[in-house]
Parts: sequence; structure tokens; C-alpha cells
Amino acid sequence: MNEVPMPAKPQPPSMSQMGRVVAVFTQPTRAFEDVSRNGSWWLPFVLTLVVMAVFYFAVGTKVSWHQVYQNNLKQAPKQAEQLEKLTPEQRASQEKVAVGVTQGIWMGMPVMVLVFAAIEAAVLLGTINFVFGGRATYWKVFSMTWYAGLPGLLKFLLAVIALFAGLDPESFNINNPAGTNLGYYLSPVDTPKALMALATAIDPVMIWTLVLMAIGLSVVAKTKRSSAYIAVFGWWAVMVLVGVGAAAAFS
Repeated sequence: MNEVPMPAKPQPPSMSQMGRVVAVFTQPTRAFEDVSRNGSWWLPFVLTLVVMAVFYFAVGTKVSWHQVYQNNLKQAPKQAEQLEKLTPEQRASQEKVAVGVTQGIWMGMPVMVLVFAAIEAAVLLGTINFVFGGRATYWKVFSMTWYAGLPGLLKFLLAVIALFAGLDPESFNINNPAGTNLGYYLSPVDTPKALMALATAIDPVMIWTLVLMAIGLSVVAKTKRSSAYIAVFGWWAVMVLVGVGAAAAFS
């Protein structure tokens, strides 16, 4: 007798880009399953551009880039000491260049995020495929990182709200703009740099992002969830240790 073939399991309908964005916060597994079928990532990128533009405008109008530079200088006493040895003209010239560089870096931040996402996707792809036997493709992992990174935009929106609500410009730290981690509440002058780096790294928003990334990586690579958690949190731990070590070495 001929065997009756089993009917193919019906695929769920494709989600819209906005539907995916919403699902990342409400049904992440479903969102990443849709990414595994279609690796489009344009909407998270556009949202990043919009949020970064709003943040850039808020900093420029409510803090000023010169004040950002002055705030950064307060956290680098050795650099401030070197500046004090210069003539007023030399100091003013260096400040002008430094303010321009700081402003330029943040103006080009979307490009830097794009480059970082490309490198991050390559590292995760190599780890999940070659170490844990995954079957991911580069563009699916790349797309996944954009959707998993969406909670990170909330930090910049919180910073914008704080600035327009009247945050003291002299207390604004552009490198840690929102109070979602312990480092935000520590004194940048009195706290050891290594401790500050560690306290800043342990951030609930970052943990949320890493969890989403692990879920997404396991879906697009078709591996165990535990393997993806090891890959994602393992690399994060390495980066934190490097950051803490660098802070200790250069403090």
C-alpha cells in the first residue's frame, strides 16, 4: 500500500515591519521566526536614525556640545591637568577641536551603529554556526541584531525626556545618558574607573537586549536556546571584562 503523505504544516502569515517591531516587545519568538523567513531590517534602522536625530537635537539645544565637552573633561582629570599647562590661546584652540570632534562623532553615530551591527552579526554567526552547529545565514543574524537592539533606543528617549524636563546640563553624561544602571548614580570623579565601567555595563536594558538577541539567534540558527544564551552572554562578558580592564589600566 502507498503511504499517504502528511500535509505540510501551514506557515503563519508574514508580519509587517511594524508588526515585527511591536512583536519584539510582546512576542519575541514570533518576531524572530518571521525574521528567519524574511531578513528585512530597514524599519529598525529608520527608527534608530529618528531617535538618534532627536537625541542629537536635544543635546544641542538643552546642553550644548561645548558643555558636553566640559562634562567629559570633568571625568578626565589628567587631561584637564594637561590643558591647564597650555596658554589660553592653545587651550581655546584645543577645546574648539575637541568640541567639533565630539559633535561629529555623535552626528555620525548611526553609521557607527551600522558598522558595529555588521561586526556583531559576523561574530555571532561564527560562534553559533561553528561552535554550536547552527545553520544561520549572515543576513538573518544581521537583521536579528537590529530587532533585538530596539530596547536600547528607549535609553535615548528617556534621556531626551529628562533633558526637556529640566535636567541640569552640567550633570549630563553623554556616555551614559539615562539612569537605567547603577553607574549613572555614582560620582564620575570619586568612583574608581573600573568600578564605574562595571556598574555601567550591568544595565537592565542591556540585559533585555541580550535576552532578545539570544532568543533571536536560537531561532535563526535553529539551535537550542541554551546554546544561543552561552554565545550571546559569553561575548558580552568578554566585552565587559575588556572594558573594566581598560578602565583600570588607563585610570
